Amino acid sequence: MRKGTQEASFIDEQRILEALDAGKKYSTSDVLDVISKAKELKGLELEELSALLWVDDPEIEEEIYKAAREIKEEIYGKRIVFFAPLYVSDYCVNNCKYCAYKIDNDYSRRKLSADEIQEEVRVILDMGHKRIALEAGEDRVNCPIEYIVEAMETIYDTSSANGRIRRINVNIAATTVEEYKMLKDAGIGTYILFQETYHRDTYRRVHSGPKADYDWHTTAMDRAFTAGIDDVGLGVLFGLYDWRFETVALLMHAQYLDKTYGVGPHTISFPRLRPAYGMSLRDFPYVVADEDLKRIVASLRLSVPYTGMILSTREEPALRDEIVALGISQLSAGSMTGVGEYTESVQKAIDSLRYDEPPQFEVGDHRSLDQVIQDMLPHGYIPSFCTACYRSGRTGENFMSLAKTAHIHEMCQPNALLTFEEYLCDYASPETIDLAKPVMEKALSEIRPESLRKECEKRLERIKSGERDLFF
Repeated sequence: MRKGTQEASFIDEQRILEALDAGKKYSTSDVLDVISKAKELKGLELEELSALLWVDDPEIEEEIYKAAREIKEEIYGKRIVFFAPLYVSDYCVNNCKYCAYKIDNDYSRRKLSADEIQEEVRVILDMGHKRIALEAGEDRVNCPIEYIVEAMETIYDTSSANGRIRRINVNIAATTVEEYKMLKDAGIGTYILFQETYHRDTYRRVHSGPKADYDWHTTAMDRAFTAGIDDVGLGVLFGLYDWRFETVALLMHAQYLDKTYGVGPHTISFPRLRPAYGMSLRDFPYVVADEDLKRIVASLRLSVPYTGMILSTREEPALRDEIVALGISQLSAGSMTGVGEYTESVQKAIDSLRYDEPPQFEVGDHRSLDQVIQDMLPHGYIPSFCTACYRSGRTGENFMSLAKTAHIHEMCQPNALLTFEEYLCDYASPETIDLAKPVMEKALSEIRPESLRKECEKRLERIKSGERDLFF
């Protein structure tokens, strides 16, 4: 442990094991009571979440999934927010057993120049994206915090046609309060850090390098809050240890943040262990099955109803479509997970070149953003590129007060429609435009009160006339 580091005592492994043991003993009627409680949108306790994770009755399982759909739609509606990851550097001093960036992997490392970042961002903008998740390996020499801040400035300054990035979420290694303040000053949206695994012995076994300090890593969100970043995102790399343990630990961390800072996680992500350069899934005995991943997502939607829930392109399209219905509110699409890969993919299409840099992990969903949207529209989902909360001060406690009382939906629906109209005007294929018409009409008719609906109609017409970036 680094000198002066707070111990992550809020992750109590014995308490997690006790909760798992207690939840395993819940009767069918007890589980149904847990599901009913979850529908009150107040969240669940550790034992109650555990009970959901042990269910093996298909009928009860379907009740969990049904409740997850209802809770997500009551709070966030049918809207799905889209974003793209941007990897700016694969320099890394760690040797994590599951990651292509580990220092033992012998390949030429790279970080993007300002000009290269602009090229990557323009490709992302020309897809239609307005949000980026900024990613980088840990290397304080080759990728210091100053480089990340400069990259953020470059991203915000880049434009293409009608497009600009309006929100940058940042996923970089745990750092100091002073450096989190630098990210805050640079206009960070959400600070995201995946725990990878909450199980100490497993964490120690799969990590070496600075990241191997469990307590420094696990208390990163405390330092981020101290620095004034009030939106943080949690996650586990499911497959490193027992998925039930990790899921309960995620709730324990979320409850700790909510109790300590009055703000739970803005997002929870569900990355699953994927093949990557220099590793094999055969070396990991806890690989998570598709059905178990569905249970994880649905159960956490019942347990932490207010949080945004993110699913990445690690998963195959069919499974992604299934899991979206169980509580997901944010998706990546058209994603590239290698440094410079967006620009290289465009050049590859033109010149039949091959992208040779190893991505951080293999992508499972290779659909374009427009194709993902086409596939979702028949199910009534509203694609959203909204960044209104971040720019209107609805972050931290302000956001949580709206989300926990299900009032955030009143903002989400009209803002989703406004940003989707921009997409339809500037980027969509004719097929997507045709599919969107009935979905837009239905969603607009559902906006209440009538005064808000009429104002939304006016702003939609303004967008069609050429205005951009209108929001409530």
